[in-house]
Amino acid sequence: MKRFGLVLAALPMAAAAQEAPPAVVTETRSVAGLNAAGEIVIDRAGIPHIYAASARDGFFLQGYAVARDRLWQIDLWRKRGLGRLAASFGAAYVAQDRASRLLLYRGDMAREWAAYPAAAKGWTEAFVAGINAYVAEVEAGRQPLPVEFGASASKPERWAAEDVVRIRSNALASNLTSEVARARALCGGDAKYEPLRSPLEPARPVVVPKGLDPCSIPDGVLDDYLLGIGEVRFDGKALASVPRDPEVQEGSNNWVIAPQRSATGRAIMANDPHRAHSVPNLRYLSHIDTPELKIAGAGEPALPGVSLGHNEDVAWTLTIFAIDQQDLVVNPKGTKLTEVTETIAVKGEAPRAVVLKFTADGPVIYDDAASGRSFALRATWSQPGASAYFNAAWAFTAKTWDEFLNARKHWGAPPLNLLYADRGGTIGWAPGGFVPKRAGGEGLLPVPAGQGFRWNGLLDAGLMPVIKDPAAGWIATANQNNVPAGYPHLLGLEWSNSSRMDRISEVIASKPKFGIADSMGLQNDVTSPLARRTTALLKGLEGRSDAEKGALALLNGWDGELGAGSAAAALYEIWTRRHLPASAIKAIVPEAVWGRFGSVALHGVVQALEEGTLLGPDPAVRRSAILLGSLGGAWVDAARLLGPDPARWRWGSLHVADFRPALSIAGLEAARRVGPLPISGGSSTPNAMSWGENFNLVSGPSVRVVMDVGAWDNSVAINTPGQSGDPASPHYRDLFARWAGGAYVPFVWSRARVMQEAELIISVTPGN
Repeated sequence: MKRFGLVLAALPMAAAAQEAPPAVVTETRSVAGLNAAGEIVIDRAGIPHIYAASARDGFFLQGYAVARDRLWQIDLWRKRGLGRLAASFGAAYVAQDRASRLLLYRGDMAREWAAYPAAAKGWTEAFVAGINAYVAEVEAGRQPLPVEFGASASKPERWAAEDVVRIRSNALASNLTSEVARARALCGGDAKYEPLRSPLEPARPVVVPKGLDPCSIPDGVLDDYLLGIGEVRFDGKALASVPRDPEVQEGSNNWVIAPQRSATGRAIMANDPHRAHSVPNLRYLSHIDTPELKIAGAGEPALPGVSLGHNEDVAWTLTIFAIDQQDLVVNPKGTKLTEVTETIAVKGEAPRAVVLKFTADGPVIYDDAASGRSFALRATWSQPGASAYFNAAWAFTAKTWDEFLNARKHWGAPPLNLLYADRGGTIGWAPGGFVPKRAGGEGLLPVPAGQGFRWNGLLDAGLMPVIKDPAAGWIATANQNNVPAGYPHLLGLEWSNSSRMDRISEVIASKPKFGIADSMGLQNDVTSPLARRTTALLKGLEGRSDAEKGALALLNGWDGELGAGSAAAALYEIWTRRHLPASAIKAIVPEAVWGRFGSVALHGVVQALEEGTLLGPDPAVRRSAILLGSLGGAWVDAARLLGPDPARWRWGSLHVADFRPALSIAGLEAARRVGPLPISGGSSTPNAMSWGENFNLVSGPSVRVVMDVGAWDNSVAINTPGQSGDPASPHYRDLFARWAGGAYVPFVWSRARVMQEAELIISVTPGN
């Protein structure tokens, strides 16, 4: 079990070397809008390797290739972001369209484009021209219309370059939802319980801003915001206006190993961004090779280029760095609002006029008719240059650490830990993202409008921390608090718990040399230091009932490995998500606050139990009662879910990957469903596999990449469930089982290796 991920990871590489490559299929296409002849080489994993005569044509063909694989996905992304769903799907989407339009960039487009590299606008124009060229071929019947359009009686729309950068609702940013959750918890409650619910790092007391009544925040204050950033649903259910479960994390891991610690003698870079899972998935692997620009990596399919990856000289990767980029601003009655009336096209009906309201702080996301107050979203999204992930374009041409620092200087959203490595062996960490300078408050709660809590611009990016070539020979991040001690500027206070980082550090530090296979194994590691820490609280306890005794016996000596075949892992996950937090709340928090207290973070509960300061005059007795009572309940729950014999319990019997598209299509559900497969891991393991109410996987590694810096042909990657969104394609689900089992595919770079991996060569020539 210990080497499960590592052993599987090595298999596809060996198998690939022994298998005879299949015959390569070739085809020729004439594509309108292309300037010169080129090629799209699709490898056996469905990854497009694009060869073009110019960077312009390279991005054009990338857009064409993306549309070939993901047309329904990117068309839906654009319609959702621009507020154009009702035009395709009817009146039920008018409210979501209005909400999405509140979150668009509405500033000067010249300033927006000026925030990016000079070539970025042209690259984007080429990219969307490639998408539009494919759409034209679909309209002409030369390419198939994806089945989702037929099922929804809709059509793909044409793109403009500004569509890509104006949409702001797709970035991971914080911390609007936690501000509202904290206000609700403090309504009639005591701030001393906040470390239980949401620990701050560094720890500090929560201070309610002067003039704010936490009880005055309306229940529906986030409805429009959640609708505007939410997925498109086709089941008729509204998005719930509730904070996310704190244990369902969308973070990432990345690390870089310096040559002196690397088994290759070169730097090694690894990244596995964690996002909500879907089919097709969020990210898309691609490779562009032109005379003036060569890049490869993973990115959002609706954006040109890649978000993480490498060029000829340097590699870069990313994880979320928890800069607080949002505030909920409470406007008093009588506040002057700017109103903008827009027309929303509605399929089958007359267009509808909607009113959008704004203050100087940002869009009004809620009007409280009873009090006359309004609530505005102040966010760094409104600034030029804050289009999500788009500033990765600065890294496309970077060749040195200093040029990479310049790229970091421009980074807006989402806020990221950016890791760097180059062919010369330099490695570094340079977090990027717009940092608001608050006149007052710490961004933890909604704030009254006015000068006392305004933003005084943004922090100079040159003042952000950096690390270059550390003596340890490696750097890693996992969304934990990694702000250097003594750093003078407030960046954020809400970080992921350190469990993933603790395990990553433990594994890397244990090896004098760390290689490609080691990185593959670590990305698939399912050991949880938080689980070890939690079960350590059980030492010395004696069960009172058979259930408590059985649970203690099963967890006694368990190593914290959340393997799919583990009975202890099943019990632990049931206990720590369904029973222990609720037991802690009831035992520690006053009953009058229970209904508003919300979800609690497991590491907050564990910290409270370890420290004992919230447990009253006899902490040992209360701790024992919380632990044993919840553990006994979890044992009963596990027996109900998995049967009476604990020897037959398996975490993978509950925890499965089962991906289903949002739009149901009669007769095609079996063909479009991906899964179920048992899955190891949990939210606190490096292989971060977070689950929802029914134990199904909801978020985790969207893609895994390991790069041998400078010897790029040795790089490997895996996407899930496949590169294509077309259920008829062999690349719709072909990577799913390999991803679930910890395997990889080659992610090659040189022309010779690309042709060895080739499955399909599409020769493209300019057309009319």
